[in-house]
Amino acid sequence: MKEVTEALVRQTLTSIKHGNDDIVTAGLLGGIAIKNGSVQATLEIDPKAAAAMEPIRKAVEAAIRAIPGVLSATVVMTAESKPKPPPAATPAGRGPQSNADGGAIPGVGAIIAVASGKGGVGKSTVAANLATALSRQGLNIGLLDADIYGPSMPRMLGRTERPDSPDGKKLIPLRAHGVKFMSIGLLVEERTPMIWRGPMVMSALQQMLHDVAWASPEEPLDILVLDMPPGTGDAQLTVAQRVPLAGAVIVSTPQDIALLDARRGAAMFEKVNVPVLGVVENMSVYVCPNCGHTAHPFGHGGARAEAEALGVPCLAEIPLTLGIREQGDAGAPIVVAKPESPEAEAFLGLASRVAEILQARSTQNQDGPAIVFE
Repeated sequence: MKEVTEALVRQTLTSIKHGNDDIVTAGLLGGIAIKNGSVQATLEIDPKAAAAMEPIRKAVEAAIRAIPGVLSATVVMTAESKPKPPPAATPAGRGPQSNADGGAIPGVGAIIAVASGKGGVGKSTVAANLATALSRQGLNIGLLDADIYGPSMPRMLGRTERPDSPDGKKLIPLRAHGVKFMSIGLLVEERTPMIWRGPMVMSALQQMLHDVAWASPEEPLDILVLDMPPGTGDAQLTVAQRVPLAGAVIVSTPQDIALLDARRGAAMFEKVNVPVLGVVENMSVYVCPNCGHTAHPFGHGGARAEAEALGVPCLAEIPLTLGIREQGDAGAPIVVAKPESPEAEAFLGLASRVAEILQARSTQNQDGPAIVFE
């Protein structure tokens, strides 16, 4: 059996025609990533031709699957665009996040990132419950699952169907529990590993930010919540520099090792002039469901102390409970499933604090500098 290589995949795909040429000769075949029998590839197309190209995408996927040694194949369409020259000047106070790659998203009020320095601290759980809690407060909310390698929002929000694109230009986000959301997990099979290289990840993030119909004149979006991937790598830096973030919420558990990574995450946002709105201490306390006894398996108060050191508020202390995990797995965040529970109240309190901070910052920006007469 031949080894599955990029050259073999490209050679195989010369059998698929597009116009007078095959897709390889025509330059439609983009990046290819191969790992342990899983193959992922991109087709670089004109957004207007998305609907017409769907049969070709399926044919490419089928052709790759037929290669001996291939266990799974995923092909996605991407609309690459040449970067525009950078702007002559950066607006005062905005830092490097004002850029030429689209910058602000039309119709979207504030964009906030929910981030963590490391995985396993419950960042996505916090993001899902924060978004639904903000929605329950009467705001129009969007949620982007920006964690390309570990998309979890389709499972947490209970929607897994593929999004539509009626005009072939914009994807229509799904709606779950009053929140519009988009995830790469909606475009690939749940068990498919994302083994893309950096440029493919950046392209996917760029498209999910700017090629999704997040808002309309009739229905503007108040806040777009970004569930960031863990760490401080290319994806985080790209989002921080290419999107006008209103702020970042840092999620950590109380233990020292998690706080070290949270500190690095906060430092990254500071370096790109994105304000840290505050810190969330997740898994702060465990309450026994039988006897009510409380324990702190990961310690307690570490995130609050770290927030004080950073000069930002501790936005919430979220308990460690079975209900939060069960409802996330069931596709209904605890805020939606059990809104009167203590856990939901903690998330609703977090949402209120985030909304208040964003409102205060918006008011400050509108008021302008004070004039003092002496």
